[in-house]
Amino acid sequence: MSLLNFMSRALTNLLSKPATINYPAEPREYTERTRGHVENDMDKCILCGLCQMKCPTGAITVNKQDRTWSIRPFSCIQCRSCVDQCPKKSLSMERHYQEPGVKKIEKTFELSDAQKEFLDAQAKAQAEKIAAAKAAQTAKAAGSGGN
Repeated sequence: MSLLNFMSRALTNLLSKPATINYPAEPREYTERTRGHVENDMDKCILCGLCQMKCPTGAITVNKQDRTWSIRPFSCIQCRSCVDQCPKKSLSMERHYQEPGVKKIEKTFELSDAQKEFLDAQAKAQAEKIAAAKAAQTAKAAGSGGN
């Protein structure tokens, strides 16, 4: 009886498709909610630094002087805190994982020229606004001092 069960099982396994995928030939398709690695769309990034502050492992570095955003992928624990805190939604979690390697790497992203011009214009407008407020305050103080 057991030989008959064995033969039927063996024939079923030989004639049915495999239960696993042929990995190198067929890459795995990850589900929608898979947490892979963090990507930054530098055209949206304003280098505010909230992602750096919220990263529990310190994997993210924002350098405002050099206008770069860096991440150490092998220090990232895919917690998604940086993605959730980004005010401009420039960060996203990709559905594939970081390729393994023998060296710890750091990915650095630089702002695009259009984004640099936008941030320069924004900083110039902010400086003009502050200067106008100071001038108004000085004029108001000079006007009330004469009374």
